[in-house]
Amino acid sequence: MLKVGIAGIGFMGWMHYLAYRQRDDIQVTALCTRNQAKLDGDWTSIQGNFGPPGEQVDTSEMGKYQEIEAMLADPELDVIDVCLPPHLHKPVCLAALKAGKHVFCEKPLAVNAEDCGILVAAAEAAGLQLLVGHVLPFMPEFEFLYRAVQDKTYGKLLGGRFERVISDPLWLKDFYDVDKVGGPLIDLHVHDAHLIRLLFGMPTGVISQGRLRGETVEYCNTFFQFEDPSLVVSATSGVLNQQGRPFMHGFEVHFEQATIQFQFAGYLDEPETNQLKVLVPGEEGQVIRPDVGDWDPIKSFSEEISEVVQSVQTGNASPLLSGHLARDAVTICQRQTDSVRRREPVEITRADR
Repeated sequence: MLKVGIAGIGFMGWMHYLAYRQRDDIQVTALCTRNQAKLDGDWTSIQGNFGPPGEQVDTSEMGKYQEIEAMLADPELDVIDVCLPPHLHKPVCLAALKAGKHVFCEKPLAVNAEDCGILVAAAEAAGLQLLVGHVLPFMPEFEFLYRAVQDKTYGKLLGGRFERVISDPLWLKDFYDVDKVGGPLIDLHVHDAHLIRLLFGMPTGVISQGRLRGETVEYCNTFFQFEDPSLVVSATSGVLNQQGRPFMHGFEVHFEQATIQFQFAGYLDEPETNQLKVLVPGEEGQVIRPDVGDWDPIKSFSEEISEVVQSVQTGNASPLLSGHLARDAVTICQRQTDSVRRREPVEITRADR
């Protein structure tokens, strides 16, 4: 059984802990936080925008550390799960790799592509796995889409559009700080940048138009260019003054033989889901409503961790969670920022990939 230490006990640390608790192939045996109450097992202060609130946790059999260096010295640990604020990802991941530990880091891998590249190179030099928590492909509707692309279920992929918009997160004081969190593109749109990279390959350029808050992109629309000029791919992402609808995401992806469509919106009164549909062309047309079940966030994170376990045990980079993919996603977001700031198309060169 693999043994994991979680660094950072906030909302994502809590979600990961719940997922580990469902598994029998990996176990949380150590925690690192400067919050003594959480080390003692009081996680009731944790709240998030999905999933259950924090509870009392039995930490009596776990190693408990207030400094990351002390946890990294634990010879029993195989994996360090980094759930710290984004600006701490690079130094903690580097320290973990230097200590000989595999790393599972919550997204984004780092707040800029240069730091992502340093982490990818460090993992390769150490012969260790660097995995990044892009959970989207493990959510049922997105997993259905990914499988349809991989299996060529509906023929050639033609393109699609993606949407991910939130209300202004007023409780996150550093959200628009490019050095600490990265802003809406690095912290939010990076999910769709990762998915676009996964489905279509690395773009060769972007054309983005948006609004800036200082030098940080607040909201933008983007067209992505690819080596295959027939691909038509776009995305909308960022923050709008829509406090009555804190979150929404969705996609419409086009194939030769069908269109797959899904959208979810979380409104303050009640959420609304535009059920997953497969729209089949023809003279009469057809609407198929695949039953992928209700989204269980803990199950999605548990499946993500299964991918981590498989990668660590086999020594093979994950096709879904690799550091390379996570670096490319951050690179895409940075080029979108460049395009918004310059008000012109921006190339993604081979040096960026």
